[in-house]
Amino acid sequence: MKDKLSELGRRFDELRARMGDPSIFEKPGAYQVIAKEAGQLEPLVTTFRRLEAVERELAGALELAGSGDADLRAMAHDEIEALSPEQARLTAELRLLLLPKDPNDEKNVVLEVRAGTGGDEAALFAGDLFRMYARFAQTMGWTVEMLSASAGEAGGFKEVIALVSGGRVFSTLKFEAGTHRVQRVPDTESQGRIHTSACTVAVLPEAEDVEVDIPDTDLRIDTFRAQGAGGQHVNTTDSAIRVTHLPTGLVVSCQDEKSQHKNKAKALKVLRARLLDRMQAEADAERADARRAMVGSGDRSERIRTYNFPQNRVTDHRIGLTLYRLEEIVEGDLAQVIEPVRASHQAALLAAQQSA
Repeated sequence: MKDKLSELGRRFDELRARMGDPSIFEKPGAYQVIAKEAGQLEPLVTTFRRLEAVERELAGALELAGSGDADLRAMAHDEIEALSPEQARLTAELRLLLLPKDPNDEKNVVLEVRAGTGGDEAALFAGDLFRMYARFAQTMGWTVEMLSASAGEAGGFKEVIALVSGGRVFSTLKFEAGTHRVQRVPDTESQGRIHTSACTVAVLPEAEDVEVDIPDTDLRIDTFRAQGAGGQHVNTTDSAIRVTHLPTGLVVSCQDEKSQHKNKAKALKVLRARLLDRMQAEADAERADARRAMVGSGDRSERIRTYNFPQNRVTDHRIGLTLYRLEEIVEGDLAQVIEPVRASHQAALLAAQQSA
């Protein structure tokens, strides 16, 4: 393993040298490709080299600890006490960095939130969830572009789809996929009874054209007049688009834009993401059991979290986490829920790696 890490260190040094060569800019896009690879290697190489330095210092201190000079022995013991925890920390950090990388981690996300059981209350909760993710995205410096939305009769959304763009969006949001349950007293409930509703959240890595090539012959494009509650949601031309992927039967509709061309582009973006998700799910089928052992299957029907408003409580059922900070979380402070789930996932991967 050390030989492999040393080889990666040499590769990192080579990339940094090439980035400093002015000739790199003669080939369009070459600098960006090299900078990306160097950026991916940097945390691993930096941690490995720091660990090597600490281990050298520790070896020297251990040698001095056997010295006949009392002052040298005392100094050596102080160094050992200081260096040993750092060695353990760097070793653990290096193990995490060596875990297999999810190829989708750097991608943007097509986020889909749908109302489930619970009628109007589920649609209102879908609106709350989407607002929670939008506020979290804002704190992360990401951008959120609405792709499609179907409003609920009493507010919220029956369905809302958005593109979330930024740094490592999929890596951060991928564990949000699943069924989210809410327990609260609806505004229309006169006797104060708690109702339970649910929404499903899908987190799909954005697919590039080169990843999912869709021949025109596989598509049926239908146009229709946008529908809505009135005002800006209704237009007098057939600008709304319905795209059907004939081989799979997947259907995506978009009517948010006045331009037929823009609606088609947005619908195709969602379709590509769904097709990529399906292709990867099929490719990963043999690893499904291992995933369930980690943090759950991520299946859309799996209940992952409950939001109990009367108790100001959020419970993540996958890791048994309960926080009495619901107000903060629904206002967008999602890190306190996401990070423990990610840590549990990494711990399970480490355990599997060590047992292997």
